[in-house]
Amino acid sequence: MWGMLPTFFYSFGLPRFRVNETLESVVRAELGTAEFDLVELRLAGSRTQPLFEVRIERRDGNAVTVDDCARVSRVLEARLDESGLVPEQYVLQVSSPGDRPLRSAAEWRRFVGRWVAVLAPEHGGRFEARLLQVEGEDGVALVTLEQDGRSRHIPLAAVKEARLAFRI
Repeated sequence: MWGMLPTFFYSFGLPRFRVNETLESVVRAELGTAEFDLVELRLAGSRTQPLFEVRIERRDGNAVTVDDCARVSRVLEARLDESGLVPEQYVLQVSSPGDRPLRSAAEWRRFVGRWVAVLAPEHGGRFEARLLQVEGEDGVALVTLEQDGRSRHIPLAAVKEARLAFRI
């Protein structure tokens, strides 16, 4: 005889997912009052000591400074502590986005004229180009990139990964 089969439990609509959405909305709201935008929120670490990585940008377009990160960290820490969304012990890291990811058509529009590193397997693989134009909205947007003096038109949906590229 084979014995008993293992039992698996699966819960639809886990509350943890909603907590992450709520956490993100709390972080966005606090950043908004401080005149910053959320670029990325990552949850890592362990169950006993989670790590919250928050990447921010200034709304005025200036570079994020160490003082900005410290100020935002204090604001977020106070709000997170009172929210009940995080355990008593956690690690909060606030930083600039560094090599900033581009995800939505609005983010692409914001950086027209800048260099981008793109991964588009159906359109030449991985390459760097200057972003010239963005037409349309998410899902149907078309980006125009200049590479080696030639313009390329790529559907945003075909881009698997993109980040700002830094040229000196």
